[in-house]
Amino acid sequence: MVKLSGKTAIVTGAGSGMGRAIANLFAKEGARVVAVDLNGDSVEAVVSEIKETGGDVVGVTGDVMKQDDIDRMVEMATKTFGSLDILVNNAGIMDNFLTVGEVTDEVWDRVLGVNLTGPMKLARAAIHVMEKQETGGVIVNNASVGGLFGTRGGAAYVASKHALIGLTKNIAATYGTLGNIRANAIAPGGVNTNIGATITAPSELGMKAIQGAGEAPMGEAEQIATVALFLASDDSSFVNGDVLKADGGWTAR
Repeated sequence: MVKLSGKTAIVTGAGSGMGRAIANLFAKEGARVVAVDLNGDSVEAVVSEIKETGGDVVGVTGDVMKQDDIDRMVEMATKTFGSLDILVNNAGIMDNFLTVGEVTDEVWDRVLGVNLTGPMKLARAAIHVMEKQETGGVIVNNASVGGLFGTRGGAAYVASKHALIGLTKNIAATYGTLGNIRANAIAPGGVNTNIGATITAPSELGMKAIQGAGEAPMGEAEQIATVALFLASDDSSFVNGDVLKADGGWTAR
């Protein structure tokens, strides 16, 4: 039995890595997917994949930092499919492990914009729809173990993921009082995705700090997708405001 039948889900960063795996899995589980990515070619690719397996999907090329694009994502969900039941804020970027003494204003603003401000604006737009729906809705924010510890990224990345977890808990605590809106976060550890290719000039001091945490077990995007499915489905109906680590035991050492 599929777990997301009749549900409409927006998945950001759906063109690659964890977002692509989440979009594909949600579609297989019956969701009508709005696949969002900044890269238009990647959007077309994931839309084709999902359609080939009989899934219901539309693609949106958009930037989570632009309000007009956010409005278009939500409008695509509500006008095409009639509802917005699930929001997966997955899009995120790293910062070359730059320390606070090294990070530039440009890097800081972009990392916080993509990893925090974008998810907040999308959650705000989604909440305005969900609170009017009898069935409410679910928000899943893809954070990081960098949001729980100090050395799993640079200053901007770690700050953004800590804040994203705080935002998740605030949404859960406030809108959870309505009884039908939930928000939870995933804190992945090392995952085999192409985000590593963006680490082009890592900070020497930042790398020294993260290496002190020990080598991270590497997971696959599909493993994170199953966690997102759990949090988005009724299987987790009594889970609200939680942060589910999926790091292969890296932070348990």
